[in-house]
Amino acid sequence: MARVFNFNAGPAVLPLEVLQEAQVELLDFKSSGMSIMESSHRGKEYDAVHAEAAANFKKLLNCSDDYAVLFIAGGASMQFAMAPMNLLNAGQTADYVNSGAWAGKAVKEAKLIGQVNVAADCAKDIPTRVPSEQELKLTPGAAYVHLTSNETISGAQWKTFPKTEAPLVADMSSDILSRPFDINQFSLIYAGAQKNLGPSGIALVVIRKDLAERASDKIPAILKYTTYIKKNSLYNTPPCFSIYIMMLVSRWLLKQGVATVYQRNVEKAHKIYAAIDAGNFYKGTAVREYRSDMNITFRLPSEALEEQFVKAASQANLKGLKGHRSVGGIRASVYNAFPMEGIDALVIFMQEFEKKNG
Repeated sequence: MARVFNFNAGPAVLPLEVLQEAQVELLDFKSSGMSIMESSHRGKEYDAVHAEAAANFKKLLNCSDDYAVLFIAGGASMQFAMAPMNLLNAGQTADYVNSGAWAGKAVKEAKLIGQVNVAADCAKDIPTRVPSEQELKLTPGAAYVHLTSNETISGAQWKTFPKTEAPLVADMSSDILSRPFDINQFSLIYAGAQKNLGPSGIALVVIRKDLAERASDKIPAILKYTTYIKKNSLYNTPPCFSIYIMMLVSRWLLKQGVATVYQRNVEKAHKIYAAIDAGNFYKGTAVREYRSDMNITFRLPSEALEEQFVKAASQANLKGLKGHRSVGGIRASVYNAFPMEGIDALVIFMQEFEKKNG
């Protein structure tokens, strides 16, 4: 079986050794005589998986016991609603930074819950970017400040995070654990798993336990962070197989080391950006200082050439390079597990394509 180089934005590439281990254990998990997908979420086999996953992510993020590590179904889109439901009470205002499509979705959901101040809005700026800290117009006494650490569609990324008096909340779906950061600067982070952590349909949520206590008693139990904290993310049957894969990915990350993964990510992104900047044929879509290490977005001289590029790349086993349908262009998503060999193959392809069509 020949595997392609998978540039899809999500669901995205997973570490090969994770897939191989899951394959080996699929039918008979730890000599239990059944798959982990068939195991009870209350049984000892799955309990060990669940406990290790939580412990591993706590270690990777360097969390103190002030934080809870949770697994919540629904992905990041569920968190767009769940965060304000739990944190934004009557009479309060939440500050949101609108840096692109995903931040905009978070703003839209929060406005259904309570009062929202858009502290900065560069969602429609071309070239794409995220705001500087000086641009933020924050509300005194805000319930919290929300940002999106990396915009998957636009290819713009926060390189440093703003210091805020209000609790800082972040959607880190597309760059979680791609670089070291100080978890203590945040009161809540969440990330859809399907980019850097595992399969789709589930989110990793890390929250300060004292912040979770803000929630109103009128919120349904399944939508309260305190429910997941008290029940160890086992209030109802969780997506066990997804958490199992996340556990394997967390093992892989611990073995690699986040600092090493970050260095490799920077090198991977640099190689592609260097190919983009080498001439006038390709044009990056994000402001240079905000260019994402995860989602590299660029354009060609015409949409016809972009279509040709994507088709030819696919034939060369470089899959998933078509930009998001809302913006077009080209997007190379090169998450933690993406191999350097695929980067080199793309760069060579880009150079050859330019020679033929430039």
